[in-house]
Amino acid sequence: MPKRVLFVCVHNAGRSQMAAALFNALAHERGIDAVAESAGTEPAERVHPEVAAVMAELGIDLSGARPRLLTNEDVESADRVITMGCEVDAGVCPAVFIKDVEDWGLPDPKGRPLDEVRAIRDEIRRRVEALLGELVGKPA
Repeated sequence: MPKRVLFVCVHNAGRSQMAAALFNALAHERGIDAVAESAGTEPAERVHPEVAAVMAELGIDLSGARPRLLTNEDVESADRVITMGCEVDAGVCPAVFIKDVEDWGLPDPKGRPLDEVRAIRDEIRRRVEALLGELVGKPA
């Protein structure tokens, strides 16, 4: 049974989409038995175009990704739940009240210039790589 990681942000259109896509690509590339999903408490209509653009630079296509609503089942089936900056608005991200949720506290990339979105993407990648290392280092 693969480890399951759930990335959560409010609109599921930026940070959590990048995190799940990077996690899945890197886990696959490294042969790690783990999978990530993402969801939001108030899903947007689509992934932010600037997010899709910077992920395409890495060869990751988010054109088919659709923001979706966070469910209790998502949380209950996850081994780890990571919010992407929900501490700033706990009112719309109740996941911060779930036991053992980790918050990465990253800025929302929506409407930011591409260089800033790239910096957010690269920080997410760094954290995802650390998380994968942590998952591999844990006994099964």
